[in-house]
Amino acid sequence: MDYVMAFMVGGALCAIAQLFMDIGKFSQIHVMSLFVAAGVVLGIGGIYDRLIAIAGAGAAFPISGFGYFLAKGVLAQSGAAGWLAVSSGMFQFAGAILSFAIVLSFFTALLCKPKG
Repeated sequence: MDYVMAFMVGGALCAIAQLFMDIGKFSQIHVMSLFVAAGVVLGIGGIYDRLIAIAGAGAAFPISGFGYFLAKGVLAQSGAAGWLAVSSGMFQFAGAILSFAIVLSFFTALLCKPKG
């Protein structure tokens, strides 16, 4: 049942993004920015915590999950003094996601022939 919920929630998030691009005529970068901002807002409000509890990876892997992990890092370091502690807290949780994306992009570029 966990796989079904992850598939349903992840698919719903992707369908919403596709509707924004098709019906709303938003560009891909606008939808991506909107989803990151929505992940931050929902993460601060505590709503995204419940969504991840229900869907697991189906909510954590879309780009809105990246915004959630940024907000989670800021909230974890909110008691620390200074902007440096808060900004480093952002990458406490999101650093693994960024590292994975960079490594995966490198190996994808080795397998495929990029045009750029």
